[in-house]
Amino acid sequence: MLTLDCSETTSAIGYSNLNISIQETFAAIGRFEWQVSDELRLMRDNKYYRDGTYTSFEDYCESELTKHGGYRKVKDLFAAKRVVETLPEDLRGKITKPSQTRSLLRLVKTPDKLQEAVAIAAKEKPFPTAADFAKAVQQVAPIVKRAAKSENPKTQLCNSVTVSSLSHPRYGDSGVIEADAPNHWQQIVTFPDGERLLVNNADLDAPSVPFPRERTYPVEYTEAITALEEQHKQELERLSQEMRIGLQTEATARAEAQVQEQIQSLQQLFKQQKEQNIQLQQRLDEMEGLRKLETENQQLRQRIQDLENSKEPRTGQDWGNTYTQQGAKALNKKVPQALEKTIDLRSLAQEPPKENAQECLRLMGMALKNLATAMNNTQAFEAAAIILGSEPIPSAIAYRAEQLSMLPQAVSDIRSVLAKPGCTWQDYLAVAQEYEVIKSDYWTELSTEETDLITALQKASSQPDTIGIGSIVAHADPYRTLYVERGEVMQDLGEEVVVAWDHWRNQPKKTDRYFRDELRFWQPE
Repeated sequence: MLTLDCSETTSAIGYSNLNISIQETFAAIGRFEWQVSDELRLMRDNKYYRDGTYTSFEDYCESELTKHGGYRKVKDLFAAKRVVETLPEDLRGKITKPSQTRSLLRLVKTPDKLQEAVAIAAKEKPFPTAADFAKAVQQVAPIVKRAAKSENPKTQLCNSVTVSSLSHPRYGDSGVIEADAPNHWQQIVTFPDGERLLVNNADLDAPSVPFPRERTYPVEYTEAITALEEQHKQELERLSQEMRIGLQTEATARAEAQVQEQIQSLQQLFKQQKEQNIQLQQRLDEMEGLRKLETENQQLRQRIQDLENSKEPRTGQDWGNTYTQQGAKALNKKVPQALEKTIDLRSLAQEPPKENAQECLRLMGMALKNLATAMNNTQAFEAAAIILGSEPIPSAIAYRAEQLSMLPQAVSDIRSVLAKPGCTWQDYLAVAQEYEVIKSDYWTELSTEETDLITALQKASSQPDTIGIGSIVAHADPYRTLYVERGEVMQDLGEEVVVAWDHWRNQPKKTDRYFRDELRFWQPE
């Protein structure tokens, strides 16, 4: 870009250099206009204007940018940027400056028609002008003119007015006011095509509208009203935050109370079942002892009957001696048989059967314990203690047998919780703590895959997860719509992360920024 000096002559500059400088100047003007649009948007979105003691973005524009067009010029730049962002990449370069987008603005809500109008204008010229775009818009979405109802026009109440609001569908169109205003905030505007619309005073340009747009207050009242509005806004935000926290705390407390109540009910039920199992086992032990005594009595009666039926004549004293001798022989014969079985059971304890080994050993140990109790045999107690893995004391053997009676239920409960989808270390620990005393027993009953899964759950619980790039997350607030939606962290901004939500894939807005405490790891329903 050349810098002209009055002392230089035109011939010294030269056509080529001057032409290149002109081209670069026009390009810089367009580039700077788009750049200032981005900077203004940054000022508005991040509210940097508050650092300059301005209460609103509009006040900042009217105070600092008055010589550049004020807030109206800023709105024109935002509208132009909105039109460009709606177009695809291949058509954005056809618009070189914001003033060309004025006629395209009314097609922003219909992106297909907007693309069609820009394509038509670009087809005729590589770089269309504002008039070319206006002509293309008229072809894509023509404005139907209405016939005038009366040939004699009414007396105009004021000069023509122009719609200045970017959001109004007749933005940039001029009309006249031919009727009295229905109220203090609106005007009846007649446009050249015959259409009559009720337009707000705020949507019309100020010089042409002789009515106040809004109620005015003295300066001291305006400052007080602004302060009250800001205070009211902060109070609403605080109340909303407290309400959300209160509802979340109440829901958490209610859930914890329900879980605690269920845990207590289950513990009470388990205690009752345990007591019933102990009583049942004692009853079975008593019945087993009675059955054995009944069997021995029958055998002794049979032996007495055999002796009585003997053909050899004997005296009463001989019969008594015979009974004593035969009874001693029978008892001496049963004791070696019992001891011989005890030795066999000891060898069985060293090499248990492979099918349901723990249950078989428990039953064998219980049988030995009953036999030892009935015969008061120390070796039988020792064999029962070896099989059950306890001390050779009746109370210790009984306690060990009671523990092993819980083994099938423990294995079943642990396998049930491991089979649940999304099982965690806390879920396993809640069940395993009830069977901690027989952990070594049920651990041998579990398969290798199950023990590996328990080890992996324990390792995962020892390392707290942190939300980072690639994490699958959902919103932590249960009262937010995104609480059940799935998203992926795409970018880590330090205290904040950028999340791309799955249900936003087909929408223009695909990501948003959140603090980590606003998110949680997503779990499937």
